[in-house]
Amino acid sequence: MNIIELSAVSLSEGIRSRLFSCREVMIAFLDRIEKVNPKINAIVSLRGREDLIAEAEERDRELDQGMCRGWLHGVPQAVKDLAATRRIPTTLGSPIFREFRPPENSIMVDRLVEAGAIVIGKTNTPEFGLGSHTYNPVFGATRNPYDTTKTAGGSSGGAAAALAARLIPVADGSDMMGSLRNPAGYNNVIGFRPSYGRVPSGPAPEIFLDAMATDGPMGRSVRDVAMLLSVQAGYDARAPQSLDGNGSEFTGALDADMKGKRIGWLGDLDGHLPFEDGVLELCHGALGVFDTMGAKVEPASTGFDLESVWRAWVTLRHWRVSGRIGPLYDDPEKRKLLKPEAIWEVEGAKALALDDIQAASGVRSAFHRAMLRLFEKHDFLILPSAQVFPFDVNLDWPKEIAGRKMDTYHRWMEVVVPVSLLGLPTIAMPAGFSQGGLPMGIPIIGRPRADLEVLQIAQAFERATHWLPHKPAIAD
Repeated sequence: MNIIELSAVSLSEGIRSRLFSCREVMIAFLDRIEKVNPKINAIVSLRGREDLIAEAEERDRELDQGMCRGWLHGVPQAVKDLAATRRIPTTLGSPIFREFRPPENSIMVDRLVEAGAIVIGKTNTPEFGLGSHTYNPVFGATRNPYDTTKTAGGSSGGAAAALAARLIPVADGSDMMGSLRNPAGYNNVIGFRPSYGRVPSGPAPEIFLDAMATDGPMGRSVRDVAMLLSVQAGYDARAPQSLDGNGSEFTGALDADMKGKRIGWLGDLDGHLPFEDGVLELCHGALGVFDTMGAKVEPASTGFDLESVWRAWVTLRHWRVSGRIGPLYDDPEKRKLLKPEAIWEVEGAKALALDDIQAASGVRSAFHRAMLRLFEKHDFLILPSAQVFPFDVNLDWPKEIAGRKMDTYHRWMEVVVPVSLLGLPTIAMPAGFSQGGLPMGIPIIGRPRADLEVLQIAQAFERATHWLPHKPAIAD
């Protein structure tokens, strides 16, 4: 039995049934990390081997005494380097925070630890999570396990690459502008962006205004993703916008009849988006799987001015990003350490008037109403997870797609904006590979708060496809 190849659910069951020990599991993954991580740079701030093995042995002693902390008991977990971890540096990919240790864990990290996970280190992320390409001046770039000359995406690129390379069994990530969906598609794994509020964020200095970013789970099976979500999800009074519940609804069977389900293919959003050759064709080809499930796929249109949606997104993103890193910009010495994209976001915010923010929120509200009308015709919506295949790891971001110049550092990922702006539940599933062997994904988008239904159709899709078992050569 190869421990590192097991699903997280099978790993958990094996630990609790004493098929293998927590110590054996920890050693298997640490050996794997030692061998493979130098090639892809997915896990950073790795804790000492002796300390981690000792912690695993303590989990074994707990089992000997009849104590099991939860589903993740003894399971190695590397947390995204945007999530606060008290025992491990939380660098945010910035030299400003190279040695920063927060005074407390994030709510999500505490929940992982309470469920028995052993946090072994962090997964790499771009500076402050800005951009869908994981590189920073603290740790460098994360490389794609399917082609180490290419990007792993971002901002949860370290998490996705670590999953694909079998360095960890399941992973957390976060998503403001595709950061769970883009790297999932680029690494042939699954990334689930839950409804906004499903996973509480914080603690943080400001807890009321942000309604665009969320934490969420990643994995190599829908069952693993749902189980990790069951730990992450649930109301917490410290996060006033968190949704009711305790996550238990995601622990049950995900079987559901997909016959007759109506699926809308959004494609290039009525020609609004440019795509690299082959992306649309590959993703559209994957839609045939839904026919075998008895679902009906039809073209879909938002019927909305999508350029106004983009402008609203940029305005609101300026505002929220500046709220987090504006004080760093205001310090001349720290400003010198910010990457140009971060400076651009803050300076964009400083040029805004209050009426600009109000107008952007008005567009967002009108777009929400338009999408509700679209969901009267379709149960789920689908489009590609990215507009280009994984690109050169040494490129900061694509400057042109299909002859169209990209006017910002993130416009090449505009395809993710509709979901991000509205906080809809969506799961990025593998859709196959380019002729050059590079992965791509399709996000399946559900109605507001229909997280369970999205997981159910994703599991049906997983069972009807063969892409997830296709490991990168680096994983052999």
